Amino acid sequence: MKLTKKSHACVRLERDGRTLVLDPGGFTEEDAALGADVLLVTHEHPDHFDEGRLRAALEANPAAEIWTLRSVAERISAAFPGRVHTVGHGDAFTAAGFDVQVHGELHAVIHPDIPRITNVGYLVDGSVFHPGDALTVPDHPVDTLLLPVMAPWNKISEVIDYVREVRPRRAYDIHDALLTDLARPIYDRQIGELGGTDHARLAPGNSTEV
Repeated sequence: MKLTKKSHACVRLERDGRTLVLDPGGFTEEDAALGADVLLVTHEHPDHFDEGRLRAALEANPAAEIWTLRSVAERISAAFPGRVHTVGHGDAFTAAGFDVQVHGELHAVIHPDIPRITNVGYLVDGSVFHPGDALTVPDHPVDTLLLPVMAPWNKISEVIDYVREVRPRRAYDIHDALLTDLARPIYDRQIGELGGTDHARLAPGNSTEV
């Protein structure tokens, strides 16, 4: 598959002329979801779910469909009957030729006083895993881990231990819009040296084969 990094938590996967887009939220490019055949959303927070971007993608491609959790599906399903599908932990489906497994149930703890919401991660083609806003470890080997490196709910020691626990063949940074250029070399060095796997980051718009 071809993996293209978009800003923050959004990535595009392309294979055999079909395109799957994960988490085109408000911190990513306006056109991040356009051209998608499959759209996956991990949870309802606006940096992962932007209703306008999803609507634009569904209107541009009448065959495009969304798979997401209930809190997101309820906000957009009425406008696109039959094209918005609700999933949860343990589900598996095939969409536009992509095989997808759903892992995880809850968003990471931001603060004990803030109620936790639902969050799911997606393992695509048994290879690429996007955890959303959680450090979910799938019960399946992961070849490419999309690694949320910087968020109000994590710290770098947790990120490093997450890489060690998942043990992917490679990890690419996501969830990085709030990470300044001053901090990036520190994260690169510490995750690279301590994570135990090949760690890299792609600038928005850049691609690689996975």
